[in-house]
Formats: sequence, structure tokens, C-alpha cells
Amino acid sequence: MDPELPSQLKAERWYSAPRLWEKLRRTSKVLGKNAVLTILTLYHCLRDSDTPTWAKGVIVGALGYLIFPADLVPDIIPGAGYGDDWAAIVGALGTVAAYVKDIHKVKAAAQTEKLFGRVGR
Repeated sequence: MDPELPSQLKAERWYSAPRLWEKLRRTSKVLGKNAVLTILTLYHCLRDSDTPTWAKGVIVGALGYLIFPADLVPDIIPGAGYGDDWAAIVGALGTVAAYVKDIHKVKAAAQTEKLFGRVGR
């Protein structure tokens, strides 16, 4: 991560698994199923020991941005508030896609179903 940034702006200060889960619990319905699935896929890729350090840095940056309370477009703005967060997540996924495994996708799908409930329930 960038040593030139003040500590309060570094992604790792804002990213942690518990903070991510809290954010998803509070905002999953607003973010939508596809966004949550993508976020959780990145989360599982981050936790994989085979994922290179640089790729983990990209993922921490994107997930940290999602959690960061003061971002470019405030999350409370209807329709636009999560657009910048989504751009960071999609950009991270595109950057580390070569390291995303099927198991990451399977785990993410199972957790997404738990958050949203089963279809037809």
C-alpha cells in the first residue's frame, strides 16, 4: 500500500472482514444480488493463499473503498451513491480475474443466497 498516504486514508485502515460483513448486512438489498456476489467473490479471492500479494492489494483497495465512509459520491445519494463503489469493485475484478477460481465463485454464491434468501421462498 502507499506509504505516502496519511494512515486515515489507507484502504487497510478501513478494510476488515467484520466491516465488510457489516456493510453487506446493512446494504445488500440496495447494492443488489450481482454486486454482492461480485464483492464476495473478491473477498474469497483475497483469502486464498494462492492469490499474489499485489492482487490482494487491489482487492483490499476496492473493498476498503466500499467500506470507507467518505467516498467520492456519498452512498446516501439515491441511484448514484454506490456507482463509484461499483466501479472500484468491477475494476478490481477485471484486474485480478486471472486469480479468481471456481471455488471463490461457489462460496460467494452460497453466501449471497444466505443474504438474500432462496428464490421462491
